Amino acid sequence: MTYQNYSLKQLQQVDAAHHLHPFTDHKELREAGSRIITRAEGPYIFDSEGNEILDAMAGLWCVNVGYGREELARAAYHQMKELPYYNSFFKCSTPTPVLLAKRLAELAPPSVNQVFFGSSGSEANDTALRLVRHFWALEGKPQKNRIISRKNAYHGSTVAGTSLGGMEPMHQQLGGAVPNIVHVMMPYAYELALPGESDHEFGLRAAKAVEDAILEAGPENVAAFIGEPIMGAGGVKIPPMSYWPEIERICRKYDVLLMLDEVITGYGRTGEWFAAQSFGITPDTITTAKALTSGYQPLSALLVGDRIATTLTEKGGEFYHGYTYSGHPVACAVALANLDIIEKEGLVERVKNDTGPYFAQALRERIADHPLVGEVRSFGLMGAIEIVRDKATKERFEGDGRAAVVVRDHAIANGLMLRATGDTMILSPPLIWTRETIDLACERIGKALDLAHKDLFA
Repeated sequence: MTYQNYSLKQLQQVDAAHHLHPFTDHKELREAGSRIITRAEGPYIFDSEGNEILDAMAGLWCVNVGYGREELARAAYHQMKELPYYNSFFKCSTPTPVLLAKRLAELAPPSVNQVFFGSSGSEANDTALRLVRHFWALEGKPQKNRIISRKNAYHGSTVAGTSLGGMEPMHQQLGGAVPNIVHVMMPYAYELALPGESDHEFGLRAAKAVEDAILEAGPENVAAFIGEPIMGAGGVKIPPMSYWPEIERICRKYDVLLMLDEVITGYGRTGEWFAAQSFGITPDTITTAKALTSGYQPLSALLVGDRIATTLTEKGGEFYHGYTYSGHPVACAVALANLDIIEKEGLVERVKNDTGPYFAQALRERIADHPLVGEVRSFGLMGAIEIVRDKATKERFEGDGRAAVVVRDHAIANGLMLRATGDTMILSPPLIWTRETIDLACERIGKALDLAHKDLFA
């Protein structure tokens, strides 16, 4: 029996009876019932009632080539028929992860040439944490194991991912984080810049917080700094262009590894294959997932720099770490086909030269002046809209994010899937969006803001 044999109410009842959702208040969900998404095509998703919704979140930051791509379905089908699965343990490999690793090394920044596969960004960040500490142990410096991260960062939901991240509610629920991880200020100028401080100055000050943490711990004890090039789940917080070069300078000065979490920003979202290239930096590790397969298969790839890889291969010793599905042949086949689409259709270049600049202009000209909007910002095809009670003072509503939820709900009801994070609306559309799609999205955002304004000031 397929889902078409069930009514919406029946599916909601089964969902409530058996399905626990991620990042969900299950009492609230049971009362409201789930929205059931049944199909998708291009930039649109469709729910069980036939409503067409323009997806401004690319699923969950991942469906870069859009929905319904037959090339990806065929890649999975052919690989499943030939070899549906074999593992990467016991000195074994299969062709697709080998070829994908080579492809990723060719796309990555210089001196990043090795790949470790997993199934999710959370797994990849677990791997990165283990690998960095293992590296320093091999170098004879096991005490060099402290990781510096940032407040409100998101690095996944596993124990290690939650610990690396800087979201306090997640830490409270965890009840005991991985030790030797500290968090410093985030580069969020809208709230943290001082009066009269330029973006350039703020970027340097935010970077200095990392240097201060290194010096406080002692450089001999600090293994790495980890950061998202653009903070995603924390609200698309875009650092000034002075920030990342200064971070790299600091890391090199004190012999601290630089770990980039590009689970969201990788594979074209910033107008380059990796945001490392957008910001002009060469990291020691790059965590990727999501758009690697455009979400069609679960797959992550930790890209590893030559310094770490050389120590692993020259000094030897087993790395006691891995996953059953590391280098899954079907997922890797889909990834190869997905990268082919991105290249063939020029999606990276389109974001850099056309839709990214147009997206920024549309947000500035059509959304920024709305009375509920404190700021709009974007980079490539990532965007944020700050929701405020007062534009001049930046006063929020209740400070609990409910105002943004009001905007989100009106947007969805009017055919646009947005996400609310705190007091911020965030957008991360498929890279196949055109100028016409951006116009349509702005029209629906404007309507949602108008309706929310009436509700919030009623």
